[in-house]
Amino acid sequence: MQGTVDGFSYGLITPLVAYLMACLGGALGLRCTTRSMLVAQSWRPGWLALGSAAIGSGIWTMHFIAMTGFTVEETPIRYDKAMTFASLAVAVVMVGIGIFIVGYKGARGTALFTGGTITGLGIASMHYLGMASMRLDGVLEYHTLTVAASVVIAVCAATAALWAAGQVRGLLWSVGASLVMGLAVSGMHYTGMAALRVHLHGTTAPASGDSPAALLAPMLIGPLAFLLLAGVVVMFDPLMVMGRPTVVPVEQKPGIPAHPAVHRDSAHRLQFRPRRTVEHRAPRTPQNR
Repeated sequence: MQGTVDGFSYGLITPLVAYLMACLGGALGLRCTTRSMLVAQSWRPGWLALGSAAIGSGIWTMHFIAMTGFTVEETPIRYDKAMTFASLAVAVVMVGIGIFIVGYKGARGTALFTGGTITGLGIASMHYLGMASMRLDGVLEYHTLTVAASVVIAVCAATAALWAAGQVRGLLWSVGASLVMGLAVSGMHYTGMAALRVHLHGTTAPASGDSPAALLAPMLIGPLAFLLLAGVVVMFDPLMVMGRPTVVPVEQKPGIPAHPAVHRDSAHRLQFRPRRTVEHRAPRTPQNR
């Protein structure tokens, strides 16, 4: 028996909230990636790890917020707790690998392609592992070409977002990159859901698993709290808006001490440079000519 699938049982509320969560996680994570390129090597792993956790949490939160609006009319749905947690770990780890590649190798060429591909595959892996955590009296079937299209969407959009994050051009670039990242996650999710068909064996409730209300609501509190904390860390960072170092090095000539540069804002910089020494000579008179 074919199940009647409804992915929008709450209307447009769940897709919009899910997209906003994906954008929030992407904004924080990509901003941390940008920030890592402006610090010393010793601080870079910390910023990249924070960015990986933010993007992974945003992806996971987006997916399961969207899934709260997913129903199969003929049968109740349950979720396996262990596999649901595993999908979060997969998202953080795979996205982290891609971000660390771009963070250390740069957002260009082979490094960008490799990092974007791994990040996109992390988004897709999280989605389909999260779908596998569903328990119902039936089986899930997927249309192969639509699944492949969803993976391509995730890889291309994730690559574009990492490229934008690597430009280090300030807050607006990071906002744009986060919108692209949110589009990657949401587009991949709903394309993957379009590939889904549910073949039911019956209408009884599954023997194992927790209901969406009992499992998803408490589990979403942790990632949401983490995203809030990461947002506070990023917002209070001095380079959040500027996206550039606050100190501009002054060229130092041999034998002349350099003065520190003074930063006014991201668009205007004042540099105090040493004045040239001018030799004052006495006026020429008939006696000293």
